[in-house]
Amino acid sequence: MYFFMMYDNKSKALLKLDHFSHKMTKVSLGIPEFDEFLGGFETDVITTLYGPSGSGKSNICLLSASHIAKNKKVLYIDTEGGFSIERLKQICPNYTEILKNIFVLKPTNFDEQTKSMSKLKQMISSDAKNIGIIIIDTISMLYRLELGTTDNVYEVNRSLGKQIAQLAEIARKNNIPVLITNQVYADFDEKDKVNMVGGDLLKYGSKCLIELQKTPDGLRRAIIRKHRAMPEGQEIVFKIVEKGIEKAKESKGFKLF
Repeated sequence: MYFFMMYDNKSKALLKLDHFSHKMTKVSLGIPEFDEFLGGFETDVITTLYGPSGSGKSNICLLSASHIAKNKKVLYIDTEGGFSIERLKQICPNYTEILKNIFVLKPTNFDEQTKSMSKLKQMISSDAKNIGIIIIDTISMLYRLELGTTDNVYEVNRSLGKQIAQLAEIARKNNIPVLITNQVYADFDEKDKVNMVGGDLLKYGSKCLIELQKTPDGLRRAIIRKHRAMPEGQEIVFKIVEKGIEKAKESKGFKLF
């Protein structure tokens, strides 16, 4: 048996970690097609879904929330009104029971979003073992609006970076998966490419990055752009239906917006 040692500054102690016995823990998304594709969400990291409006981000969030809420609590920050009760009714017949385990925060500006992150920490500190996932849909909308109304860009970026760091710490210390969605904008140098709003702050804070695309024939494509254990570029084509998501046949090309 082999071990490696790590020094913990906080406790001033050496921690002995069994490198070979450590297993990556994942939780089901409740979407068979995506469970086959990803194997589930990793529980100790941030997973980011990014893509244009209508690419399926909120649908995946709602499907995952409704599945995990069957057994555990879901903490859901909805910054752009994507949490739809009507959509939940379509995908989840027993939605009234499911809603009892979904706690939704709806910040309307960037300052309220910052305060919502602090509230998450308070809720988790008292009930971590019963929380199954944290979802933020989307992390960048209110940030984007704040950038358009302030001269202090550095302070806004610093605040977003602190939020990402808080979420990463929550995931790592409590083994709770964190799912965030993000908006995109067109790359002016490469017309067939999109960039995530927030850039490196979100790219480096997430251990799993999934790009979502819309295809010309109305389907959606999910592509792994970053993962600790899966090859980049692996993809799945799917369609959004009344009951959720279904796997679809390969579709060429994509629409930026």
